[in-house]
Amino acid sequence: MNQPDTNVDAERPDQVADQVTDQVAVAGRDEGMVDGSDAYVNLAALEARVEEFRERYRSATPFPHIVLDDVLPAEVLHQVYAELEAMNADDWNSYIHFNERKFSNTDSASWGPTLRAVSDVFAGDRFRRFLEAVTGFDDLHADVTLDGGGVHRCYRGGFLNMHSDFTAHHTIQSWRRRVNLLLYLNPVWEPAWGGDLELWDRDMRRCEAKVAPIGNRILLFTTDEHSYHGHPDPLQAPDGVARQSLALYYFTREDKPLAKATDYRPRPDDGAKKFMIFADKKALAAYDVIKRHFHVSDDAVRSVMAKFSRRPK
Repeated sequence: MNQPDTNVDAERPDQVADQVTDQVAVAGRDEGMVDGSDAYVNLAALEARVEEFRERYRSATPFPHIVLDDVLPAEVLHQVYAELEAMNADDWNSYIHFNERKFSNTDSASWGPTLRAVSDVFAGDRFRRFLEAVTGFDDLHADVTLDGGGVHRCYRGGFLNMHSDFTAHHTIQSWRRRVNLLLYLNPVWEPAWGGDLELWDRDMRRCEAKVAPIGNRILLFTTDEHSYHGHPDPLQAPDGVARQSLALYYFTREDKPLAKATDYRPRPDDGAKKFMIFADKKALAAYDVIKRHFHVSDDAVRSVMAKFSRRPK
């Protein structure tokens, strides 16, 4: 499977960050999108409502977030769907362990040109200015290395347990993770199939919001060590139908950012499952330390994580 080159020098984070920013600029020029973002994303419409979105985002509970619908023009959306359908099965990475069952593709070179163009717009200066205005974070950096991001796909039986995200980039060690963008890419999604993203309070006592993975919908939210989210119930979609999304993450630069691994948590009614959730979390936390300090690849640890893939029916 192809992987993006994330083997960067941990001792030179500022230089790496500058190189990443340059990659975004070059990508935009290569696609002829120096100021053609609206051909791929309805950006002018978003910018026109930035003050409304800022208020909605910052007042949302249990943590700042906002849902934006109809973000891509119809013709762009249909082309993205066609490109996803044509993606090579060999280009997908599997994440199969007790706390999640999903697939991801972090090699943007294997994506279709329309999906790459959409991703480039979201990484570009104009969208980042919009994002800064809505979220209140200054000087956001889009992660084009796709550390934990990329295209995500779950099939029937797939799930993602409740968790807060890792808080710092694994290879650009001066980057603190701040904002998640999830663009749902599901041509059809029925409520009976499940898959709503649940947003829980910081004490993991109750779910305060749910977001259905409807196609052409973006969820933006502030991510920190207390922003618990997930879709923990196994999907009930028909065989062959996938829950799909494009996940992009935005960071700020700090001298010593807080570095914590993904923190999986049980729901109050998870019963005995909480012990396996905890055990799997500890194994993943150990791997997070190894990955961060020794640059071990995800492929090297997948066979170990598979031992935690058994899930009660």
